[in-house]
Parts: sequence; C-alpha cells; structure tokens
Amino acid sequence: MGLKSWLIPAWNRIFRRNELAADMQEELHAHIALRAADLERSGMSRAEAERRARIEFGARERIKEESYAALGGNFAGTLARDVVYAVRVLRKSPGFLVAGVVTLALAIGANAVVFSVMNAFVIQPLNVARPGSLYTLQHGSDPGSQQSYPDYVDLRDRNHTFDSVLAYNALQAGLDTGQNPTSVWVIAGSGNYFDALGLKPTLGRFFHAEDEHGPNSAPYVVLTYSFWHTRFQGDRGVVGRVVRLNGHPFTILGVGPEDYHGTLLFFNPDVIVPLVEDPLLAGDDLNVRGTRWIFEVMGYLKPGVTPSQGAADLNSIGAYLEKTYPKDDGKRTFVLTRPSLYGDYLGKPVKAFMAGLMLLTGLILLAACANLGSLFAARAADRSKEVALRLALGSTRRRILRGLLTEAMMISVAGGTIGLLGSVALLRALSAWRPFPEWPIHLAVNPDAKVYAVAVGLALLSGLLFGAVPVRQVLHSSPYEVVKAGTGTKAGKRINAREILLVVQIAICGVLVTSSLVAVRGLVRSLHAPFGFEVKNTMLAVTDLSMAGYGGERVPAMQKRMIEAMQALPGVETAALADSLPLGTGSNEVNVYKDTTADLRPSNAAAEVAIFNVSPKYFRASGTELLAGREFTWDDNGKSPQVAVVNVEFARMLFGSSANAMGHIFKRSDGTRIEVVGIAVDGKYDSLTEDPKPAMFLPILQSPSTSSILVVKGKGGAETLASAMRSALKELDPGLPVLVEQRDKPMAVMMFGPKMATVSLGVLGLMGAMLSITGIFGMAAYTVSKRLRELGIRMALGARRAEIVRTALERAVRLLALGSASGLALGLVATRVLSYVVYQATPRDPLVLAGVVAALALLGLVATWIPAQRALSVDPMQLLREE
Repeated sequence: MGLKSWLIPAWNRIFRRNELAADMQEELHAHIALRAADLERSGMSRAEAERRARIEFGARERIKEESYAALGGNFAGTLARDVVYAVRVLRKSPGFLVAGVVTLALAIGANAVVFSVMNAFVIQPLNVARPGSLYTLQHGSDPGSQQSYPDYVDLRDRNHTFDSVLAYNALQAGLDTGQNPTSVWVIAGSGNYFDALGLKPTLGRFFHAEDEHGPNSAPYVVLTYSFWHTRFQGDRGVVGRVVRLNGHPFTILGVGPEDYHGTLLFFNPDVIVPLVEDPLLAGDDLNVRGTRWIFEVMGYLKPGVTPSQGAADLNSIGAYLEKTYPKDDGKRTFVLTRPSLYGDYLGKPVKAFMAGLMLLTGLILLAACANLGSLFAARAADRSKEVALRLALGSTRRRILRGLLTEAMMISVAGGTIGLLGSVALLRALSAWRPFPEWPIHLAVNPDAKVYAVAVGLALLSGLLFGAVPVRQVLHSSPYEVVKAGTGTKAGKRINAREILLVVQIAICGVLVTSSLVAVRGLVRSLHAPFGFEVKNTMLAVTDLSMAGYGGERVPAMQKRMIEAMQALPGVETAALADSLPLGTGSNEVNVYKDTTADLRPSNAAAEVAIFNVSPKYFRASGTELLAGREFTWDDNGKSPQVAVVNVEFARMLFGSSANAMGHIFKRSDGTRIEVVGIAVDGKYDSLTEDPKPAMFLPILQSPSTSSILVVKGKGGAETLASAMRSALKELDPGLPVLVEQRDKPMAVMMFGPKMATVSLGVLGLMGAMLSITGIFGMAAYTVSKRLRELGIRMALGARRAEIVRTALERAVRLLALGSASGLALGLVATRVLSYVVYQATPRDPLVLAGVVAALALLGLVATWIPAQRALSVDPMQLLREE
C-alpha cells in the first residue's frame, strides 16, 4: 500500500503535469477572486479591487513553481522547459552559438586525439594475458634489456620469483614462397613465448619449449594474422606448407590471433620463429655469453611478488654470473619496468612529450573555457535588464542561473559531440596510416571506452566551468539598480573575473606559441645540421645477402660485384658499401681499450664506440670528410694488419686529440690491435639529439658482414637512377630482396618524431592564437560598447583620436602585455622537454623570443583593430540625443 501511495503521485507529476497546472491556475484565480470580492465590499470599484488583489497576491508564476515543487516537482519536465527556453534564447544569438560550439569542438577534439594516442602508447597495457604482471628485465643503468642467450637461460632457470621468463629478438629475413621473394620482419621468440603470453592460435598450432633441441633444431614459422591475410589471402591450407627464410626451409605451423601485434608497441611483425633459429637467420651465436643480441627479456611475476622482490632475485643471479664469468659482460644489475616503446629506448622521451602535449591540450581547453566564460559573463551583463525584469516579476535567482547553466551545457554537449566525432574520424585515419611502408609500423590509436568517457567528461566539465562564470554576477545583481542605471557602466580600476580569465587565456596562448616556434626552429636546425655525411644526390640499395642464402666466401665476392655494377651505371660518380649507416639502420657498439691496457674487462674500457664496416671509397660516396690520413683500399683485407678510421671524438677520448691519433694503436675486447689510419669528422650516428659520440670505421673485408647497403652518389633524376639500380641488382640475383631509396629516407624514421611534434605544437599554437584573438576582441569590444557615452563626451570636448583609442583600449592592451609576459616565461620553462624530441630545440634563441613577441603583438593588433575603429567612429551628438 505504501509503494502504491508513492507511485500514484509520482505518475501524476510526470505524466499529468498539464492537469496539475490547470488545477493550480484555477485555485489561484479563486484566491484572487475572493480577495477582490472582499475589497469590493469595502467600497472599491470592481476593476480597482481586482488590480489590488493581484498586487497583494504577488508573482503568480513563482507561487505556481513553489507549489509545484512542494508537490514533489518533476525534474524531467523542469529540464525540458529549461532546454526549450535555452534553445529559444540561443537561436537569437547564432554567432555566439556557433563560436561556442566550434571553440569547444576544437578543444575537446584535440584532447580526445592526444589522450587516445597517449592511451595507446603509454596507458593501455599489451594485449596479452595478465598484462599487470608482465615486466621487462631492464639493466639498471641502461634503457635497454638486451641479454646474451646463456644469461637468459640462467635468468629463466635460476629465478624464484617469476612464473615464466621469455625472450625475443627482432630481425629482418628474406621470405620465398615460390614467387616474388620479399623481406619480412621476424620475431624470434623463446620456446615458451606463446605459452607465457597466453596466446591461442587462429589456425594450426604454435611452437613450444619441447620443440627446441639446440641451435637450428626447430625450423618452424607462425604467421601473424594480418600477414596471413595480406600475403596468403587468408588461405586455411597454409598450415604444413614449407617456405624459405633466408634460403632455409621452414614449415608453417599456424596463424596467430587476430588481436596479436607483437610485444613491441606499434611495431607489427610478419612472422614468429623459435629463438634457437636466430643463428641460422641472423648469425648470432647461442653459446657466447659476452655478446648481448637478444633484443628484450620479459617475465611474469608470481602472484604476491613485488617488482622490488623480483629485481632483488634477479640481482642475486646477476652477482653469481659476475663472479662466475668476470670477463664476459661486466655488471649485471636489473630493474623491472613496464613494457614500453621499443623496450624503453624511446619510452622516456615519448612519455615526457605525450605528457607535455596532454598538458598543452588541457591548457587549450582551459583557454576555451576562459574565452567562453568571458563571453558568457559579457552576455549576462548585456542581458542585465532581462534578468532584472525576471527578478522583479518573481523569478528566483536559482531559476535564472539554472537557465544560464542549461545554455552552457547545451553548447558544451554540442561542441563535445562534434569534437568527438571529428577526433574519431582523425584517429581512424591515423590507425590506417602507414608512414613508412618498408617498416612494420602501425599506429593503432583507435578510440576505446576510456577515450569516449574522457571526451564526455571534458564536455560536461567545460560546460560547468564557463557556465559558472556569471553566477556571482547574477547573485549580486539588484533589479532596481539595473533598471535605474540603464545599460551604461563605469570602467573600474580593479581587475574583474573576466579580465583575469583573459590574462590566463593570453598566457596559455603565449605558452603554445612559444612551444610551437621552438619546435619549428629546432626542426629547421635538424634539417640543416651537420650530420657528418651528405644527403643530396645520394641513393641507397638496402639488402642482406643472407636473405638469398649467401654465406662464407660468397659474401665479399657478391658485395664487390654489386659495387662494380653500381659504378658502371650512367651518371654514377662513386659507389661504396657499408653494413650499417649513421642515422639509418643504426650502429652496433663495442668496447675499445688503450694499447697499454692488459686487463680487457668491460669496466677497463676507454670508450664504448659506434662501429661501421665499410668498403673502399665509402667516405667519398657518403660525403664524409677525412681530416687526416687515408681511405681504405681492397688491400685492407683479412690478411693485412687491422686498420681503422676514427672520428674526432674517438681520438679525443683515447689519445687526447685528433693530432695525436694518427698511427696510434688501440685494442678491441678480443685483444685485436688496430692502427688508426684516418681521422673523420664527427657526425650523428644513432640519434639527432645525441651528444658527441665516438665512432670508428673498419674495412668490411676485415670484418665481413652479410648486411649490405650500397651508397651510390650520382647525377640526374633520383627515379631514373633508382630504376637503373634495381635492374642492375636484379640481373646479379633475381632472388635477392632489395630496397632502393634516397639517402634521406632512413632518416625519415628518426625525423618522424620531431616532425609530428612540430606539427602538433603548430596546430595547438594556431588554436591558442585563434582563442586569444576572440578573447581579446570580445573584451575590447565589450569595453568600447560600455563606454560609448564616455567616449562621445571626450570626443565632443575635443579629445584627439590617439587619446580616444588609448582610453578605449588601454586596459585591453595592459592585459595583453601582462598575459604575454606570463605566457612567454611559462613557455620558456615548458619547452625544455622538447629538447628530448626535437633536435636543438632551445627556447634561448633570439629569433624564437623575437618571434613570440611579434606573434603576440600581431594577435593584439588583429584583435583590437575593429574595436578601435568603432571607438573612432563614435558620433557624439547621436549618443547624447539617445541618452
């Protein structure tokens, strides 16, 4: 019975509101009629009695609302009326509506895009079983986690805190399915790779630990789902088929799950093979403890074990290995980190930049809210007579504020919806984008539930933020004073809330403009920096002879034939070969020792240097300047004394200066003595942002490698030369996969981050500038409109045009100067993080400082131009007649 007594009134309130309203109206008329009758009996006329009764009764609409609220009210009905009224009001101000929706759509869309990227690369864990328990075994002082195979086996078998420890290496191999040999990207995973990650095959089966019986004992391959579809067209008959990797037969066991894209973020492999096959594909030795070639080692902590306990367990194993094998690999200390971008090689800079970008987009949203808050406050002031009239007629301040907040929420919801739809479209395009077709890079940034939740939350929060700005204004407004004072207001001396918001907005714009100019300036420096080699008129042909089954004595013979074939092409000036390139495929690093060092432990090394094995004429072909000495010749082979060309930094670290290096001897970790026969200029080898780094170049005949990158310098069109190079190499061996490209193409991968950072900051800077222009314009226009009478009087009294403009815009200009100074100071601090991403991005640049000042001054000029023209066009007589 109690539930029924509650449900019936609730039903009536929701679905019988019109009947209740009619009943209330009838009851109010009855009360007024009774009072009018009493007054008529006292001697008043009927018309006067009815008028007096209505006055005594007060505001009928307020009484109706209070009565309805006493009956329990109807939130849905009230909200509907507020929405209808807000729509009616906003339709009368289409310019304000469009500006608000577009502003929030841009700001919320930018936040959604950046958060989605951050979610994909930083927040979201790997799509594997128990991602919360999976850690990378990282070296204590090294961002990498590379291990030798024997060390991995000891870590796997001797630990007491991990359920499983897995390892994998990333490499490239040649795949021959019987037609069109191509290169593929391979993950060589330990036998427990799939079992540890909890993956299930889509087709066939995976390899397991019991399939491994030593080096080259498990010639099996598993295809990733996407590669199965693109290369084999989803053929379910591929299981059991034999293909060739680097000329060796491998049997296809199965196909991976559809949502598996590897354990390296945005790096999608094509196939997975057992780690014991790495020696066959890459030439690494499973039995050498001192060589770290396994790319990454990961482990699942046992339930209840903390990362610090796991690290302590690993460090005890490391101490045992140091004691047992003191000459192999130096210290072995470990920390546990979450799987990140390339094992945290890029993780810290990318995380720092993404956090900074998220902060900047948050500032964009804050600036948008400040802008809209200022416009909302100005709009509330323009509607002061309307508000006063509604208060005088009995409306409550709460009802008026609720209406204003409803308008704000409608604008924010509309802007958030459009911004989210735009961000979803952009994110889908980014997910389908392949910036480097030759690399397995896939930006999987499709939005998920977290992204949608953040967008909705930002939209609601934005509406509350800028909708709350006029609250104080409405709460403290006096209907009598507003009606008596008219529309004019005096210019106050104190800074009000709108002006504080404008200063904040301009400061945010200053931060964004400073960051974007610093990034642009750094990118320009990157494109014109001395790399230690030339890019212009240089072509590359990238391959690995092992992908076509070459080995032993066949390798140098084939490399020499390739160089000769390139040299014979029309327009070619010089051709040479290297196993790796600076700012290209990267470099290997080795320890070197002074000739006087007898104990060749890693701790006694004089330096860790980048090493490149090159052919004769390499320095001429690459445009690397030799400061002293000679280039290599074909006589620098395995039968001649070991020689090297070193850079200036190498000479400084080992011999004190480049002047003392020529003819001196240094040692490698195996005791080989090498004579310095040349000094090359310093360059960039692995990163544009790296500090000066020691490097050495060795004759490729003294350090043979199947990795073969032809460096061809020539004249004429790049496409013509590239076509000739492909044809010549195909004639040498049709089964050899070769990638021909311009010299700057490998650098594009390293320039990708700086370019994206610059574009992102440029877009944000442009958005900040647009917001600031509208904010300054709104404030200046509002000030001029409120002081038109004062300006007219000044003009009538003979004030000069410059004085009129100064009077009208002085406050706006002061606020612009204050906000610009604050933004520039904050921008100089905020852009320090850019140095990790953009080469030579420094805010201590006179051109950057001058550019920021000029940009902000231009923004102020553009924003105040129209208000200044309006102030100068004032007609004093017309204004005085209106007053």
